[in-house]
Amino acid sequence: MKIEKYIAPLIRASLDNDLRTVRALSTKIIRNIKTDNPEIAYQISEALNYNGSGLSTSRSIGYGSLPQDSDSRSDLLIVQEPIETEKPFFDEKLNNIIKTIEDERKNINKLVSVGLNPTSSILLYGEPGVGKTFLARYFSSLFNLKFASLDMASAVSSYFGKTGQNLQKVINYAKEEPTLLLLDEFDAIAKKRDDSSDLGELKRVVNVLLKELEDWPSHSILVAATNHPELLDRAIWRRFDMAIEIPLPEKEARLNIINHEFRGMELGNISKLVALLTEGMSPADIVKICERSKKQVVMYDENLEKAIVLEVASMNKGKNIEFNKRFCKIAREELGMTYREMASILGKSVSAIQNYLKKGDK
Repeated sequence: MKIEKYIAPLIRASLDNDLRTVRALSTKIIRNIKTDNPEIAYQISEALNYNGSGLSTSRSIGYGSLPQDSDSRSDLLIVQEPIETEKPFFDEKLNNIIKTIEDERKNINKLVSVGLNPTSSILLYGEPGVGKTFLARYFSSLFNLKFASLDMASAVSSYFGKTGQNLQKVINYAKEEPTLLLLDEFDAIAKKRDDSSDLGELKRVVNVLLKELEDWPSHSILVAATNHPELLDRAIWRRFDMAIEIPLPEKEARLNIINHEFRGMELGNISKLVALLTEGMSPADIVKICERSKKQVVMYDENLEKAIVLEVASMNKGKNIEFNKRFCKIAREELGMTYREMASILGKSVSAIQNYLKKGDK
């Protein structure tokens, strides 16, 4: 039996929390690969041993026990092994910033030898869906750091003084061994300290952050992300090595996202048109448009070009007439489409297309 045949039943058993089957299949995999891949076989065996002892399998690869809230005993962090992640599509300015961070981490020994530290604390801010968490995962993959994200629901406590204590536990964990610590929704714990309704807990939390950010170790990276930078305490900004705004994607980045999502499929000029029509949209919204379009093609044998345009139109909150006018103007001026081509894509008559263009010129 080839090892590939174990994959589907192993995944099914894992998703169903059928540990007995998981252990049985894992044992069979060990027997099949122990000669050619002894290291992988050993890792699987160690995971089984730790699980059998009632311990987290992450302990088998050197991950320490997770910090917990002392009252609820809930884990304060969600920790994952670094998973290979493709580089996000950004504009040139942001790509250059990311490249600088990569180069600093690659040359960490050179920098430390002369008393310099690489970028180790990064504040990411921007609208929802622009790729803040995705970029953090990319850094985790690139630098082979375990990905630890703060469970905000467990960390923020109604008990006096507990939130600061929980945050300190999380920070201590990330400092002990190489980790990328993501503090998402950062504004929830780093708000301005002039809130008159606060009884002192918020100030303590911010003070913990200020102190720890000043002395963050170079072997780990702290990434904080927020959709509301205006809510952050002013002193917080100065403590990060870098504060990076992730803007909505420009035309070239939008085109790269679209072409990536439709790789292997023939799009022609329609990808350039969609890149123009999705101005002001986030990468997450553009990916949704692409995925929904592909579903229409697969399920209903829909024309791909028409499916994409209709999905873009649906994201325009029902402003179909204005969208159609904008579509026709861009298709005509930027791509040189004929009236008949535009009519085919929008499902309209040629006279309707002519009417849209006349109105668009006014």
